[in-house]
Amino acid sequence: MASVSPEVERFDDFYASTAPALVRQVHALTGDLAEAQDCVQEAYARAWQRWSTISEYGAPAAWVRTVACRLAISRFRRLKVGVGLLRRQGPPPNVPELDASRVALVAALRQIPEAQRLAIVLHHLGGLSVKEVADETRVPVGTVKARLSRGRAALVVLLADDTEGATRV
Repeated sequence: MASVSPEVERFDDFYASTAPALVRQVHALTGDLAEAQDCVQEAYARAWQRWSTISEYGAPAAWVRTVACRLAISRFRRLKVGVGLLRRQGPPPNVPELDASRVALVAALRQIPEAQRLAIVLHHLGGLSVKEVADETRVPVGTVKARLSRGRAALVVLLADDTEGATRV
């Protein structure tokens, strides 16, 4: 096993001894554990980049804590600005509700291979010609035709199963 440099060991020890408490502190600040973990992780990543300098500070944990808290505050401010913009703009106009057939189609599309799904979405839902789909996906026209054929056949089975299940209930 390769030996680890003393600098890496010092950083690892520093991280292990300070990270849990810092996550708890930033979590208390943000109220969101995932957000706190992200901010703390970013702060430690920045500390690692400057570790040769930061390790010489009297309190390197204070530096990391300051960075993590500033990151959390910056994220909160960006979120607050975003919410304000949404409030001023209001809800999007005329958002159509999803009907049951659309939900069933999306669920069935998720069950077929990605290449077939992409071909079907681009051709049937996106309105692209077979040639345009071939150009966009960088495959021959014959391959697109095969994917469309196989994808449609799979969807027929999946959607038929779905409607049979709905009529049995």
